[in-house]
Amino acid sequence: MSNVLKVKIRKHKRLTSLMGLTLDGSRLDGVVLRRVNGSLQLQQSFSFALTLDPLTAAPELVGREIRNQLDTTGVRERHCVVAIPLKWVLTASTEMPQLSAADAAGLLQLEAERSFHSDTDTLQIANSSCTLENARQYVTLAGAARVQLTALERVLTAAKLKPVSFSTGITALQPPEAKAGTLALLIGETYLGLQVTAADGVASLRALDGAIENEDNRRTLQTELVAREVRVTLGQLPDEVRSAIKRIRIFGPRELAQSLADDLDLRFEAVGLQSEVVTAYTPNEFGVQLPAQAPVSGAFSLAARYLTDRHTIFEFLPPKPTAWEQINSRYASGKLRTIGAAAAALLLLVGGLFAYQQIELSMLNTRWNKMADKVTDLGGIQAQIHQYRPWFDDSFQELSILRVLTLAFPEEGSVTAKSVEIQNGSTVICTGTAHDQASFLQTLNQLRAMNGVRELKVEQIRGKAPMQFTFNFQWLKGSTP
Repeated sequence: MSNVLKVKIRKHKRLTSLMGLTLDGSRLDGVVLRRVNGSLQLQQSFSFALTLDPLTAAPELVGREIRNQLDTTGVRERHCVVAIPLKWVLTASTEMPQLSAADAAGLLQLEAERSFHSDTDTLQIANSSCTLENARQYVTLAGAARVQLTALERVLTAAKLKPVSFSTGITALQPPEAKAGTLALLIGETYLGLQVTAADGVASLRALDGAIENEDNRRTLQTELVAREVRVTLGQLPDEVRSAIKRIRIFGPRELAQSLADDLDLRFEAVGLQSEVVTAYTPNEFGVQLPAQAPVSGAFSLAARYLTDRHTIFEFLPPKPTAWEQINSRYASGKLRTIGAAAAALLLLVGGLFAYQQIELSMLNTRWNKMADKVTDLGGIQAQIHQYRPWFDDSFQELSILRVLTLAFPEEGSVTAKSVEIQNGSTVICTGTAHDQASFLQTLNQLRAMNGVRELKVEQIRGKAPMQFTFNFQWLKGSTP
């Protein structure tokens, strides 16, 4: 079960140098790292503000601006990993029962459809699971809009960069690899990131809007709001996870981070939470020797983890075309003249067949014109026959739909229907109850496999055991079960 929920590690070409980038508001921060034997070397670091919005401006213009800034800084590295803004990420959490691999994947899909306000087809979704000592498992789903990711990828391509990973900076700074529960806070340019890790997984991830105010280019933390949101986040966690949280780690500008740590120590001392300002990496943070005074940042952590083969917890880089699609694209440009000539001959042959078909159609049209009047008269007679003949429908659509539902539902009664509504003979809405999620998923799978069932969608799920559900599907008229 646990293997299903682990993030799939993306296979990639082994790189010896890499650029880490962090996009936060209009600011782009970055580092260039090189791996040499058992150590990482910091080649360059930079930070600049963008005048154009990567999501709304033309990708070519934003890419040219980034390229000009990198050229001015002297950066030549092309491969990059990017920490996307945490405000782009939607999150949801759920408890996972003991299910088979296929059922677990199906349940996660249902949870994503129920929890995210966007269509899941428009999101790039990743997950992280926490397995507690009592074997209970909780999963955090994270989704980023594909349209935003694609826009950012086009901007980087226009800047002559090759992105190899999109992820979140706070998860790279505080990965869920330590058994101790940790609440991490990352002070950004326009918002504050919050993450809870426990039991080798991410239990909560969110961006706190309004926690940072910018006045005269001076950032001010709203510590009262931060403390309240920390309490809310802890209160939403399961008791087993909440009791494992023992420390708060704060990343960001030292002065702001220390002020926030002092305030949180006063507010959470009674519950045993101690705050820590992270100003340096631990000696064995990435399993290699780090450069002296390495900057603690999402850009550095992402690049370092990638170069040291540590997998990304949440990977949002859109999938690349398959090898076959790339070969198709490469050789469809006319470089191979022999193939081009063969294709031209094939087109001529197909054109001749179409010409022959047109001649046949013309002859058939001539024959049709001669009999059109008689067919019209016969059609009128047939219409009168239907008008005065007792009406009945010999297809029994409603009975066929009910039979399909009966066959899909379990015989032992673990899933029952309360109401079935058939609209216009094609739209079927069913509500009912299920003893558990596994039985409900099995019923949906059997119903999808039935002949005539199309576009099966779950509209609502309430409760756990038992659970109330509502789903609908389209019935293909004329189908037989």
